[in-house]
Amino acid sequence: MAEHLEISSGEKEEVYATLLKQVVALVGDETDQTANLANVSAALQQTFNHLWVGFYMVKDGELVLGPFQGPIACTRIQKGRGVCGKSWEDKRTFVVDDVDAFPGHIACSSASKSEIVVPLVKEGSVIGVLDVDSSELATFDNADSKYLNLLCEWLVTVI
Repeated sequence: MAEHLEISSGEKEEVYATLLKQVVALVGDETDQTANLANVSAALQQTFNHLWVGFYMVKDGELVLGPFQGPIACTRIQKGRGVCGKSWEDKRTFVVDDVDAFPGHIACSSASKSEIVVPLVKEGSVIGVLDVDSSELATFDNADSKYLNLLCEWLVTVI
């Protein structure tokens, strides 16, 4: 297992491509879900320095806070509530340029201005979501969506 990231500079797509290879090496043959989610959230945070990066996992019919990097977060989210709950309900990625304009947005932090949420889909069911918040408006784009979806598709194979 690699325990050091080589963070490249350059175009966002190049940074993601480099990061994904390193995350696969970082996880290695580790099978513990908490360890893997913790290292992935740390790697994303270290690389992009977003306000908040973390996971919510489906437990007993709601999303429950999992490993994350950033300020204190909401602990439980109902299906369909906020961006995370909608991503779970609709089984799709949401890119939100302005969280204040998103109907039913849950303001865990007033510093959050934009957000991307990617569902973790395993065997056709959402088992959790990756949530990334930025303190800037319109931070996330198609490159983020593409690479975070690739990351999550791989991640569900190792958790």
